[in-house]
This record gives sequence, C-alpha cells and structure tokens, in this order.
Amino acid sequence: MPDSSSELHASNTAWQIAMQEILRIVVRDIYKTGDEGVFRSHIKRIEEAAVDNIYSGLMLRGSDQWTETLVKEKASNFVTTLLTSFTYDKA
Repeated sequence: MPDSSSELHASNTAWQIAMQEILRIVVRDIYKTGDEGVFRSHIKRIEEAAVDNIYSGLMLRGSDQWTETLVKEKASNFVTTLLTSFTYDKA
C-alpha cells in the first residue's frame, strides 16, 4: 500500500499542475485579445478577484483559525506569483 503522505503530495502536485495549465491557456487567450494595457488590466482584475474570493469565501471545515489563515495566505500568494509570472511580449 502506498504511503499516504506521498500520495497526498502527488495529488497536490497534480492539482497544482492542472490549475497552472488551465490558467496558462486562459492567459494565452487574454494575451491574444489586445495590447499590453488590456492584457495587464485583465491579469490584475483576475488576481484581485481571486484573492478577494480566497479571503471572503474560503472556509475550511474542521480546521482551526490558524490553519485557515495560513491556507488563505498561501493560496493568495500562489495566485499572485502565478499571475505576475506572465509577461506581455509580442515581438
């Protein structure tokens, strides 16, 4: 039987990769819709909405306040890191 912590880590990694790929496709489509100002505006709007939703709508069942705060902080940091990694470079 596989180690449950290894299986959990693999599932978390797979989930993260899947979400990154979906985001990459969405950002690519936004990239094609206009100039750099439009692109940056869309990315900023997505980032702000995602972070707002994380802090206002995320409720973890069965966890304490410290864990929920930590998860929200980490999730928000992931959103910002992912979205700010995209650049506009139409050469």
